[in-house]
Amino acid sequence: MFFSPRDLRFHLYEVMQAEKLTQLPYFAEHDRTSFDMVLDAAAQISETLLRPLLTVMDRDEPKLVDGQIRVHPQLGAIIRRFGDDGWINAPFTYDEGGQQLPATIMNAATFIFGAANYSSSVFPFLTTGATNLLRSFGSKELVDRFTPMMYAGRWQGTMALTEPDAGSSLSDITTSAEPTDVPGEYRIRGQKIYISAGDHDACENVVHLMLAKIKGGPAGAKGISLFAVPQKRFESGTLVGNDVQTAGIYHKMGYKGAPIAHLMVGSGAGAIGYLVGEPHQGLRYMFQMMNEARVGVGMNAVSIGTAAYYASLEYARERPQGRPISEKDPARPQVPIIRHADVRRLLLFQKAVLEGSLGLLLQCSYYADLAHAGDGEVAQNAALLLDLLTPIAKSYPSEMGCLTTSAAVQVLGGAGYTTDFPVEQFYREARIHPIHEGTTGIHGLDLLGRKVTLHGGKGVQLLVADMQKAIADAKTHPELTYLASQLGEAISHLTTVTTYLLGLAADPTVFLADATLYLEFFGIVTLAWQWLRQATIAQAALPTAQGDDQAFYQGKLMAARYFYEYELVKTLSLVHRLQSTDHVTLEMHSDWF
Repeated sequence: MFFSPRDLRFHLYEVMQAEKLTQLPYFAEHDRTSFDMVLDAAAQISETLLRPLLTVMDRDEPKLVDGQIRVHPQLGAIIRRFGDDGWINAPFTYDEGGQQLPATIMNAATFIFGAANYSSSVFPFLTTGATNLLRSFGSKELVDRFTPMMYAGRWQGTMALTEPDAGSSLSDITTSAEPTDVPGEYRIRGQKIYISAGDHDACENVVHLMLAKIKGGPAGAKGISLFAVPQKRFESGTLVGNDVQTAGIYHKMGYKGAPIAHLMVGSGAGAIGYLVGEPHQGLRYMFQMMNEARVGVGMNAVSIGTAAYYASLEYARERPQGRPISEKDPARPQVPIIRHADVRRLLLFQKAVLEGSLGLLLQCSYYADLAHAGDGEVAQNAALLLDLLTPIAKSYPSEMGCLTTSAAVQVLGGAGYTTDFPVEQFYREARIHPIHEGTTGIHGLDLLGRKVTLHGGKGVQLLVADMQKAIADAKTHPELTYLASQLGEAISHLTTVTTYLLGLAADPTVFLADATLYLEFFGIVTLAWQWLRQATIAQAALPTAQGDDQAFYQGKLMAARYFYEYELVKTLSLVHRLQSTDHVTLEMHSDWF
């Protein structure tokens, strides 16, 4: 088992009541049955197609041969299966051949795919992100030219931003664009690095959604435009090369089955690129895809962590080692290691972080659905909450996923460090997520420097109101009063720290020096809110629950207790640090290291 269908449905139907989305006209053709069919289909594909390739894709990584990257031979059929079954364009409208599937259900499905085999799961949904940019901002001509083949899984889509001297600093990109004699066409020259699925032989073509600067345009970020740059383009009805060359392939520590490429663009006559939308609006357009991808990165981190958790849980239940600490008789049989308190601590740590994070990410997906398909104040408030929570939803699961997969390795002990068990692979694969789609440091700056004050701080006000509602709901159960009170205190600390830091905003260097720690603080409090909501549902259900359900709800309550006892208490030290006047990181000189 690499995920729990019971836990996923608990989040969707008991905590979030995702069926309510079908009351919105855009989702009206769906119901609980159709949602379950989607989840069951995702599990079936994962078990039969993705999971069997988990280890082999890690061991036999892609290779650059004669200028093209070769991937696992079964990937072509898998990507086309995603196209044939409608996964790539599932969130889009019926008129476009989509299913108008809520992001909440779509992201639940991607969670299943990622838990089965992260490397194989990225290909189709990179294309989803690229086609969404085209359909949102491109002309009808571009949409008609590219998206049908991309929806079918025959053409790959990518996001091509990063350059050798311009990683997160996109204003410094140097890739250029010069207009041709054909309106909307440009010759693109430059290079892009770390392009996920930027070249491979599992699809017939690759369409790069690429940032470049039109010559003569404004300097910096204001001069960035967005282009669709295919690896091959049609000429007289035939696909021909488009001067996009694969210069190299990067060898990664994890998620090795999905290649990242170094692309040389326009080394010869210049690659033909097609302007998407208006000139000099590329960064604004690209941020749509990036914000969607950031929630996706958080979900991928939870997927991998969840697979590691269940692998370590299975091992702990089966591996005999030692005896209870109070048992001294060596003649007594050994017990499974799950009987030892420290192993249960390692397992509870994983469960608390991952199931709390899954709740947050599905909550963000729910906000995305309300913002997209709702109207009026409901849609506006959902958009504000999503904007505020995105840096947390991306960064907290990503950072903590590195620790939970490490805990999974620790449960297995020496066996966990070997390739005979999958947890060492999950440990390696987890490390990319604090880097993908903006490093944790960047998201700390975004949260403290922009998101908490956006629209006069209304997003924070809305979030605190939701947290206070969760506290009130929990207090209707005497067993949860102490957890509710602890969350109330944490919210008070968060408000105090935020007010203190905003008072330093006149000096941005001091104000933002510990923005990453503020992000961590905010993330812990947010997860505590999610756990209080889960605990309230579990406590209400427990009196009438029987059998497996009773054990399930008891496990939820124990995980909530663990999070408050072992994780929420960490905020006390963060409160001290974030209000300290000792600015050691600013006063340290580079030559003192």
